[in-house]
Amino acid sequence: MDAKLNQTRISTNASTQQASKKKRVFNYIQELKDELKKVSWTAKGELKLSTKIVIGATFLFGLGIYLFDLVIKGCLDFIAIVAHYIFG
Repeated sequence: MDAKLNQTRISTNASTQQASKKKRVFNYIQELKDELKKVSWTAKGELKLSTKIVIGATFLFGLGIYLFDLVIKGCLDFIAIVAHYIFG
């Protein structure tokens, strides 16, 4: 008899925990929606302009690094040629 009562308590307790967990998840999602409504979203035009600026800046920085790398490579090649002539 006690075993049956224990199983009933356990199943009731488990279903209560599941309902509580679902309620917490629902509350979390509802709070998340409420917070997202408060966000000041960027306008479409401003977002496009910012994206173009980021892409352009990335390209220019990449080009600058590439050119700087070529200059350093040229200097090192020049030093190697001079060293080759000096030391044979």
